[in-house]
Amino acid sequence: MSTLVSIRNLHKTYRRGPETVDVLHGLDLDIAQGDFVALMGPSGSGKTTLLNLIGGLDSPSGGEISVDNQRIDTLTSGQLSQWRSNHVGFVFQFYNLMPTLTAQKNVELPLLLTRLSSAQRKRNAEIALELVGLKDRGGHRPSELSGGQQQRVAIARAIVSDPTLLICDEPTGDLDRASAEDILGLLQMLNREHGKTIVMVTHDPKAAEYATHTLHLDKGNLVEQAAHADYA
Repeated sequence: MSTLVSIRNLHKTYRRGPETVDVLHGLDLDIAQGDFVALMGPSGSGKTTLLNLIGGLDSPSGGEISVDNQRIDTLTSGQLSQWRSNHVGFVFQFYNLMPTLTAQKNVELPLLLTRLSSAQRKRNAEIALELVGLKDRGGHRPSELSGGQQQRVAIARAIVSDPTLLICDEPTGDLDRASAEDILGLLQMLNREHGKTIVMVTHDPKAAEYATHTLHLDKGNLVEQAAHADYA
């Protein structure tokens, strides 16, 4: 498989008062097209920082990040915003749905930045909701849905524009075990059957088992684990 994400000598530092905190230390990483990677590590290890850098939510202090052969570390904030809307779908722990909008309207939101007609936006949202098993819930608002259903809506929103990359930050962290397994099974299906490349931060070893392989971060350094066997 071809490389989708290429990271070389990646550094990220933050200022905390008079102190400089070095979060990532010259990290190198390749993620293949169609891979499903779980990022794990203790609190403060740099996993969310790495996820945000890959997704273009933050910029590195040094080094290079290429996604689909495009250097994103050299983009301006405006260019990076446009790049994210074209190439990245985000799934967060707490869903980030608009409470006053229906599920369908929430899924349509990323498409408002495109030139699609209202009818085509509606159709694409319906397709995305059907893909995540919520075809019959398009008219429901978030408060009328369970946590697992809300996360499915969030995933539909993330995939509606057919992104190059899915970025998932603790996508099951607010769910019970049964709902979490449903969501992880959905992500695995999107990876295996639809070829979506997924990078997921998780603290849950059981969640990581759904991924192709796991990367462990410890104090800003990367340790790659063996690939997982197929999850039953």
